Amino acid sequence: MPDIIQLLPDSVANQIAAGEVVQRPASAVKELLENAIDAKATEVSLIVKNAGKTLIQVIDNGSGMTPTDARLCLERHATSKIKKVEDLFALRTMGFRGEAVPSIAAVSQMEIKSKPEGVELGSHLILEGSEVTSQEAAQCPKGTNILIKNLFFNIPARRNFLKSNPVETKHIIEEFLRVAMIHPDVMMNMTSDGNEVYRLPKGNFRQRIVNIFGSKYDQRLVPVNETTDIVAISGFVGKPEFAKKTRGEQYFFVNERFIKSPYLNHAIQAAFDELLPKDQFPSYFLKLEIDPAKVDINIHPTKTEIKFEEERAIYAIIRTAVKQALGKFNIAPSIDFEQESSFNIPMLKKGQGVPMPSIEVDTNFNPFESKKEHTQNSISFPFKRDEKPNPNWEKIYQPSTNLEVSTEEAQTKSEPIAEGKKVFQLHSKYILSHIRSGFVVVHQKRAHERVLIDRLSQQLENQKSSSQQLLFPEDIVLNAEDSTLILSLLEELNELGFDMRPFGKNHFIIHGIPAEANGQNGGELIESLLEEFKQNLSELKNSPKENMIRSLAQSMSIGNDKTMSQGEMIHLIDELFACEMPYSLPNGKPIVINYSLEDLEKQFNKR
Repeated sequence: MPDIIQLLPDSVANQIAAGEVVQRPASAVKELLENAIDAKATEVSLIVKNAGKTLIQVIDNGSGMTPTDARLCLERHATSKIKKVEDLFALRTMGFRGEAVPSIAAVSQMEIKSKPEGVELGSHLILEGSEVTSQEAAQCPKGTNILIKNLFFNIPARRNFLKSNPVETKHIIEEFLRVAMIHPDVMMNMTSDGNEVYRLPKGNFRQRIVNIFGSKYDQRLVPVNETTDIVAISGFVGKPEFAKKTRGEQYFFVNERFIKSPYLNHAIQAAFDELLPKDQFPSYFLKLEIDPAKVDINIHPTKTEIKFEEERAIYAIIRTAVKQALGKFNIAPSIDFEQESSFNIPMLKKGQGVPMPSIEVDTNFNPFESKKEHTQNSISFPFKRDEKPNPNWEKIYQPSTNLEVSTEEAQTKSEPIAEGKKVFQLHSKYILSHIRSGFVVVHQKRAHERVLIDRLSQQLENQKSSSQQLLFPEDIVLNAEDSTLILSLLEELNELGFDMRPFGKNHFIIHGIPAEANGQNGGELIESLLEEFKQNLSELKNSPKENMIRSLAQSMSIGNDKTMSQGEMIHLIDELFACEMPYSLPNGKPIVINYSLEDLEKQFNKR
């Protein structure tokens, strides 16, 4: 029998390694930036075109490479960072496996220019899919300049699986920021399609955070410092009032390396217990210094997942340190957290008298008039407050057979809301209505969101959106990541009723908002839209337009604490059941749930 096991050719082995190391353009960006930092660079520039699909270029002024080193860096497992096995347990560098450059070269067209200090000429290499087609001496500045062209040109299937440019650019920015944030002593710049995204001067950790996210963050940061025999913690957490719906601004660095750790993230959440609602997440930028021998970072090719020897102790130390920081700056709740505000008597200036109390009387109130509804914070719907239920409800309201219900028998029933019956609001969140076989419950926020999704989709399709011009235009300043995202969505946003224009770097002027926004603050609406959009990016099946429509509908929909009148609830249900899919949102979350009398009977007859 002939031998069947063979050594793989280097080109094939490199492509297999590339599948682990280079998953998207952002992966290549991460590896090259880390190499620049390891080369002791004090200035690093990143240039990308077409979200990294056409070009990725990283230029540094680091130590550079000799002609031999430039050639050896293309060989697998060739590295300057490990000499012996013991070095694996004392790692202080970013990269160490020697896989990054050969893996990237295997799936791209690459050029390398590099020169060490004190040498007249540097090296210029040209590669195509791991094969060196040219190597010659060349004039170039000290440091290394690597160009990656046409990533995945020889793996069309991988290239086809890349997402839209806004999504891939977002991932590139994330990797750039993870490296830039923890190295504030390095000047770092990023340019995308000819536009400068970041220009970050040298500074300290706090200055780097503010330069990345904007000057408003300087007042949002609470310092955290704790040193123990196990771990030294330093950095900042965000004040609770600035928490967000997404986890974007959450950074853990262990020995100057960005890591992901759901376990340690839980320690932060526990420290913010009772300060934040469950659907909001605090910002944090924390650096952990730990003995390298007690950390294993060699468990995943991306090196963002690590194992700690004393994980439970580190969890407790982080939780305590953050909680103490919040308490020290008077952010944690105190014993008089819910003190009656009427007892708070303002201090009087010298010689100032106490003003006489004033009484306001509603002169239009008539106790003999028929009962009217007086509600606060009611949402503006185009309807008459006391109008009767739509006479077509019997035809419109047919509970879906796909509806999530309590029993199978209730699932098969389909009957209208009993004519003339009122609807009721429960906890300012749900709308209840009587039907002959039981009752239905409508989630009011999801119902409004469904209505807005259908309306915005139709407007975008027909290009007939209505805009509400603002009396005084609003200006909004975004960080570079959000600004890049808004610019990519600006055309569709304006088609949906926004009148928004760029005004300088990361600065926008809002002249109008969608009519459906009902007078909301334009800046807050855009910030909410961005939060929802980034949160929805995880649902990869959605196109950017679908994602934007969903995000805008989520931002403009009524809250779960909105008190509504009879007329408002009736009008909302009318609009809901005029939608094509009134029973669930695009993500499958139910809007209407049907409960039968049999279900209630079973509950009451339990022993």
